[in-house]
Amino acid sequence: MAKAASSLTFSTSLPKLCRPFSISITQPPQVSLNSKKLSCSISSAFKISRRTVTTTKASSMASSGITTVDQNNRKVVEVFVTEEELAVSLAKYTADLSDKFAKERGSFTVVVSGGSLIKSLRKLVEAPYVDSIDWSKWHVFWVDERVVPKDHPDSNYKLAFDGFLSKVPIPSGNVYAINDALSAEGAADDYETCLKHLVHTGVINKSSVSGFPKFDLMLVGMGPDGHVASLFPGHPLLKENQKWVTHITDSPKPPPGRITFTFPVINSSSYIALVVCGAGKASVVQTALRKSQNSDVFPVQMVSPEGELKWFLDKDAASKL
Repeated sequence: MAKAASSLTFSTSLPKLCRPFSISITQPPQVSLNSKKLSCSISSAFKISRRTVTTTKASSMASSGITTVDQNNRKVVEVFVTEEELAVSLAKYTADLSDKFAKERGSFTVVVSGGSLIKSLRKLVEAPYVDSIDWSKWHVFWVDERVVPKDHPDSNYKLAFDGFLSKVPIPSGNVYAINDALSAEGAADDYETCLKHLVHTGVINKSSVSGFPKFDLMLVGMGPDGHVASLFPGHPLLKENQKWVTHITDSPKPPPGRITFTFPVINSSSYIALVVCGAGKASVVQTALRKSQNSDVFPVQMVSPEGELKWFLDKDAASKL
């Protein structure tokens, strides 16, 4: 591997298990990662700071993970050898932001999605975080929801409740589920009314840039087709720029009736953690993070928050980088 000018820094901000390399870049590096070896092609324009200086062997890099930082676009891409290491890092990232906003604002507004994201939050309900986080400051929302009863297997609320919310002492009044007795359109309008009330009362910040609600942290996943929330490739809702919350009745993925945040709301966030695991999503990750011959624009490529975007990838999702 060609050497680049480097400076060494030390950090103990992450557990030793998943302490990554940190790479400050002006454009994305070419990264190839598998279970036995990780190799990087890094141009001389990159500045590398290694958080461990014992070795630069590819095998050590694979065990430590790799981080790239695009300082111009405030984008961080972090790759982990295992989903377990990813979950450990995601828990610390979330807990640190919880502490930051609880101290600064007296509340912490968190938006979650469905799918495998909830599984990746499992470390938050374990020591040390389950006892150290001030859960009373949390306010929980959904970036999208299926318009089904809350006990239905397709419900994102049920998924989050079973895997996360039922295991932490967040006040029930701070958990904002949709009104599933309404139609998709009615549920979307009702949820937007709820958000506007919480902005008015100061629970949710309002972006001085966009005028849309500014959530502290969004924890979201990505589908194999590159969709985020319930914003699907080629769908007219990708261009919605007035509503905070809208509805969809023709979702290409069942169930068809859903509500979803719009991109202006998503992109007004202070922090977004985009969690992607699995080889089935590697091609979309490649297109989103590297120059590609694929001219399609995936919804995930439209995620561009006012604050920081951090990708959490396992090695399979990053296998084509």
